[in-house]
Amino acid sequence: MLRYPVEFVASFGQIFLIIAVLTVAGAMFSPNGLENRGATASQTSGLVVYGFVLFMYLSDTLWAIGYNVRREQKQGTLEQLYLSPASKLASLSARVTITLFWTGLLSVCAGLLMQAMIGRLPFHNPLLGLYVLAMALLGTFGTGFAFAAWTLRIKDTAETLANLFQFVFIVLCAPFFPFAALPAFLQPIVRLIPLSYGVDAFRATMMGFPAGYPELAPFGVELVIVTVFGMGMPAFGFWLYQRAEDRARRTGSLSEY
Repeated sequence: MLRYPVEFVASFGQIFLIIAVLTVAGAMFSPNGLENRGATASQTSGLVVYGFVLFMYLSDTLWAIGYNVRREQKQGTLEQLYLSPASKLASLSARVTITLFWTGLLSVCAGLLMQAMIGRLPFHNPLLGLYVLAMALLGTFGTGFAFAAWTLRIKDTAETLANLFQFVFIVLCAPFFPFAALPAFLQPIVRLIPLSYGVDAFRATMMGFPAGYPELAPFGVELVIVTVFGMGMPAFGFWLYQRAEDRARRTGSLSEY
């Protein structure tokens, strides 16, 4: 933060620009634009902000872990690190933990900006919402571990795929719009992605379960899916990473100078 102040300030600035663009673009489809106030505006604000929070966390965990593993692989320090008895799980988690702190701070700022632009942010069931967010976040950690395993095999191509997956998440997990807006042929695919239930359950909880929410399944069913995703995906992702690491050791590709 102190070493690269311009980058620190820019990271906040780009978030505000993204939020402003999404808000203005969404307001184009509202009958009264940004003048639309009341329950509808509050629901729109909650739908976009709570989806944006999960989008930010997914972006961090999906690429930050794999990016740091790839960078150390190219610098030659990954092999030296793995010669030590340090925990591999702690090593992977540490690569993104501090980033998640700043993501939380950015999410709070984004919520305040959205509230100022299009209306009051609904805030209900904070403890239940925090539990759903924690489970979804654990699931994205596991997804990040799995992507880091893939990064060891496909190397720099992983950066392109990370960007592709983020766009797929924006479309199929509907963080910025209702799932009902997706075409019918995509609805069965959406229901196969556990993170879709995380987005749906989190924003339905924080919005106080308005009519029509959650959209994909009854809340009890979504809560079970999100819990299984949060508890099981980190173990599965770390298992995949260990297999990729063993393969890299055998093929001598743990370091590439």
